[in-house]
Amino acid sequence: MQTPTPLPVERAIHKLGGDISLARRRRHISQASLAERMGASLSTVRRMEQGDLRVPIHFYARALYVFGEIQALEHLLDTANDEIGLTLMDERVPKRVRSKADDTSGAL
Repeated sequence: MQTPTPLPVERAIHKLGGDISLARRRRHISQASLAERMGASLSTVRRMEQGDLRVPIHFYARALYVFGEIQALEHLLDTANDEIGLTLMDERVPKRVRSKADDTSGAL
C-alpha cells in the first residue's frame, strides 16, 4: 500500500512543472525540442510540465541542465547552511574534553 503524497509535495511538484513550462516557452523551445535535448519522450515532458508525481527526478534535473540552471538543484539542500542539522550537531558537542591517561601527544 502506497502512502499518500503530502499536499505540500504535490503543490511543489506542480509548481515546478509549471515553472519548467514557462521557462521553456520563454526560451522559445518546443516541448518536442526539450524532450530531444533531455533525452526523454514528448509524453514525459508533457507529464513533467503538468506536475505528474510519477516523473523521475532525473528528468527535472535534465530540464534544468538544458535551461542552464542545474546549479539550482545542486544548492537545494546546502548542508553548510542547514540550520536544523547544524543545531542538532552542536547539541551533541561535548561540554568538556578530557585527555586519556596514556595520551601524551597533546597537539594535533
